[in-house]
Amino acid sequence: MQTFEETGINPQIIKAVSELGFENPTPVQQLTIPYLLGKKKDLVAVAQTGTGKTAAFSLPILNQIDLEIGKTQALILSPTRELCVQISNDIKNYSKYLKNIRIATVYGGASADKQIAELNKGCQIVVGTPGRILDLKKRKKLKINNISYLVLDEADEMLDMGFKDDLDAILESTPEEKQTLLFSATMPPEISKIAKKYMHDADEISVGERNIGAENVNHQYYLSKARDRFKVLKRILDSHPKIYGIVFCRTRRDTKEIADKLIENGYNAEALHGDLSQAQRDYVMSRFRSRHLQILVATDVAARGLDVNDLSHVINYNVPEDPKTYIHRSGRTGRAGRTGTSVSLIHSKELFRLRDVEKKLGKKIIRKSIPSGQEICERQLFNLIDKIEKIKVDEAQIEPFMDIIYKKLSWLTREELIKHFVSAEFNRFLSYYKDAPDLNISENVNDSEGKRKDRKNRSDKEFSRFFINIGSKKKLSPAKLIGLINDQTQMRDINIGKIDILDSFSFFEVETKYEDSILEAFKGCKYKGMNVLAELSKEKKPSSGQRSGKKNYSKKKRRKKK
Repeated sequence: MQTFEETGINPQIIKAVSELGFENPTPVQQLTIPYLLGKKKDLVAVAQTGTGKTAAFSLPILNQIDLEIGKTQALILSPTRELCVQISNDIKNYSKYLKNIRIATVYGGASADKQIAELNKGCQIVVGTPGRILDLKKRKKLKINNISYLVLDEADEMLDMGFKDDLDAILESTPEEKQTLLFSATMPPEISKIAKKYMHDADEISVGERNIGAENVNHQYYLSKARDRFKVLKRILDSHPKIYGIVFCRTRRDTKEIADKLIENGYNAEALHGDLSQAQRDYVMSRFRSRHLQILVATDVAARGLDVNDLSHVINYNVPEDPKTYIHRSGRTGRAGRTGTSVSLIHSKELFRLRDVEKKLGKKIIRKSIPSGQEICERQLFNLIDKIEKIKVDEAQIEPFMDIIYKKLSWLTREELIKHFVSAEFNRFLSYYKDAPDLNISENVNDSEGKRKDRKNRSDKEFSRFFINIGSKKKLSPAKLIGLINDQTQMRDINIGKIDILDSFSFFEVETKYEDSILEAFKGCKYKGMNVLAELSKEKKPSSGQRSGKKNYSKKKRRKKK
């Protein structure tokens, strides 16, 4: 199948698709569309985000639903309001030449009464989030007991967001005789369980390898001292004047702080996090989609459902703990045949995380040199000259002002005029980056000298002991705990003492003067999806009945020697 016309889909749908600029089906569409038109079997489709999955399932459904019946025939579940709205809008665009088609969009955070009024008109297709779908079903405002098609889009995301119970309740209420379509970017065990439980002898279509990033994404990292991370971010942004991307942060607090700093420094940026009202969130996302915003600073949860095809960069302000999160982030760029760049800002203690990501990704992440001040100034200058050269001149608008402009500037030569003009636009970069230091460091720098000094002076310092509710069962190690402390506090001068990693919890020591910093930093912290609790502990040692990873490891080594 090389063209949409060859699929046999309704010409009215083909006409709408063609007007949208779709020429040839994407790989997932080439495999899925003929399958759904020819078979009524359940289907699991594994494909990366941004590969055209919405058209892959919606075009065959639109082709086969009965437009003369006003009852719900297709139910499409998605994890977020934003993705829900986007899927609905796409389907409306594909079906604009079909008569009597009605599509309802239902999600939380909006008036249920308006959504109920829409359902009461009779809708063949309902697109919604699991929570609102279940709520409307319980109110008996949405009937799904006779649907012919059930689509779970971004199923892995729905599980990550805690919708498993809602999905179970919805799926149990749907009829046996229906076609279930499960679309997912990854295939974790939980998705396989849902497929086995609620799908009948399902076939599987896989486009590309599971759990890996898009082929047309360049993966890079910049290594610096932790305290220079924001300076490195600025240099990356300044060295790419046309950047259009997302900066991912681990916490809401980091998101706010980084966005505020960028705005203060004159960057066209905004924050997207869970503390925003729905109206604020919609405003920010609308500005970003329309490219009135150049940089979006966001948490992973807040950015879910934000589907933009032409992002040039994804920047990891911190390397995520879970490699799967990195793959999801990087998959937001390099879409629709375009190339993209995934950038990670790290310090030496985070290199182990980068290696974990490389294993999962199946690719090498290339270290790049942090741009120097001179390099940035050159790139900005070339961008300015290029912009001036290609700008469209409206002769009619500027002609009335040209005489006074010529008169005002007549004393300048051609060379002087160019210098004045460039300096007016460019002086701030020249001033900021004058004598800018080199921020690059060696991968072998582990502050060993500083550690020796800390150990030498440890007797002069007072340490406090903290309890934390994660341990080896969550694959916590001393190195990962140190990284977590550094990331949460954004401080690298905290002296960390003894660490005891146990099965379900751990203990660590920090210099007493940093007690309040630790307590504040860990508020709202999550580790591998788990809420983290860090509190002061009066306990001096792990009890004899508990297992310390470090001590057990030593005992095992001694046994082997015997």
